[in-house]
Amino acid sequence: MAGSTPARLKVILGENNIEKLTLPNGIPESLEDLLSTIKTTFGLKGNFRLQYMDQDFGNDFFNLNSTTELRNLGTIKVIHQQTNPPLISADQSTSSLSLSFESDDGISVASNDTIILSSPESMSSRTQQWPEDFAIPQFSYDTELQLERGNTEYCVSQKMLTLSARMLSDILKRVAEEIYRYKAYPEDAHFCAAAEALIKKHPCLKEPGSFNGCYGWKQRLKYKMANYRTQLKLQGCPELCVNSLKSKATTDAFPAKKLKKPKRSEANFYPSFPTGETLDSMEKVRLELLTEIGIRDNERVIADKMANTFAYRRHEVVNQEPSIQELKDRWPALFTQKEVRMELK
Repeated sequence: MAGSTPARLKVILGENNIEKLTLPNGIPESLEDLLSTIKTTFGLKGNFRLQYMDQDFGNDFFNLNSTTELRNLGTIKVIHQQTNPPLISADQSTSSLSLSFESDDGISVASNDTIILSSPESMSSRTQQWPEDFAIPQFSYDTELQLERGNTEYCVSQKMLTLSARMLSDILKRVAEEIYRYKAYPEDAHFCAAAEALIKKHPCLKEPGSFNGCYGWKQRLKYKMANYRTQLKLQGCPELCVNSLKSKATTDAFPAKKLKKPKRSEANFYPSFPTGETLDSMEKVRLELLTEIGIRDNERVIADKMANTFAYRRHEVVNQEPSIQELKDRWPALFTQKEVRMELK
């Protein structure tokens, strides 16, 4: 698709922040050139990657690895990434891969370097189901450097790479963040898929003696995800706070009782409120909707207000579990054909 034919792309920079990118010389041939153009055009800072909307898969977003995936009038999304931790030298890799689970939890809680939370975009706008092939994310520069060396040695001599505590923490943290993009409460099969993808991409991380070479990685990821959820909960992540003991009724105040999480095919079941919105402001919009629903030829206004109150409505459904009649009384616009379709979408 790259060439001299002008092209335009819809660029999603964040929640309620969408721009149009005009490319007079067409879509760049390299991903690096496209990243540079977006960074310059919109004044972006820091590290970020891109996803593109694939019409063959119901307009789901996938990681963009080549500009050949893009078409004129296509849609791309900017995913901001956290700053990498300080580099360490290769001779610091003295700790064994068999670092205990307790040590991993201790590192992730006690060291500020290892607690890098997902961006608000990924927390509040999860729109994708678990992928058929889980993609291992890019690690910090020094980790990638040592993994590249380790993979080369493994191909020659089948020698496993010895990891430092910092490298192990970096790998677990990045993979946990990638898992959270799809599932806040992953199942055993999801951890298996992530662990298998890890050793497939980096065979030097295989574990001798493990029946599949990655059983220990699966267990570490389980502990890391539990710890990661704890950190996000402390930061006020809505879909995790709803399961805290303080949010439960006295009769349900047990960690595993009435755990609220996405049902099958649900991705964004408990989103955050739009930036700047509160319970009071959302309730005000809901009351306005009761008036707007009685006005003829008012579909556009109703659609905008319904979209703006989606998070408020989801919180109400999940927390209060209202009856159908209660929903009809409070959200009559929800029961029109168009809004039912939008709600399910």
